[in-house]
Amino acid sequence: MAPVAEAQKIRVLVAKPGLDGHDRGAKVVARALRDAGMEVIYTGIRQTPEMIAQAALQEDVDVVGLSILSGAHRELFPLILAELKKRGKDDAIVFAGGIIPEEDMPALKTIGVWAVFGPGTTTDAIVEAIRKAVQEKRAKG
Repeated sequence: MAPVAEAQKIRVLVAKPGLDGHDRGAKVVARALRDAGMEVIYTGIRQTPEMIAQAALQEDVDVVGLSILSGAHRELFPLILAELKKRGKDDAIVFAGGIIPEEDMPALKTIGVWAVFGPGTTTDAIVEAIRKAVQEKRAKG
């Protein structure tokens, strides 16, 4: 699939919430999304929920990607989603990646995390899933 036209580029914020300092996976995903023609903003490590939500608002992103390896997803993700809502940015598609136990995934989806990409997910699969989700969202208006 060819990259989306310039006027409709998908804007993605990739963030590392909490104290987790391991960002190799986030950088790999950010680069793959960029190489697929998306505009990517990478916030860096140790971001607070407020910082992530504010960056999503300021950058007017379509998608927020959260990368976590620390195990703090059950505490941090609800706070991030609440901060997005507080800023009127709860229309962003939120996905997660990293080390998230399968048994936690239904609860994350219930609070508004669109998808969780675990270890072994290909970057091509992530790119295509994001393209499809954004196309569906834009088609609904």
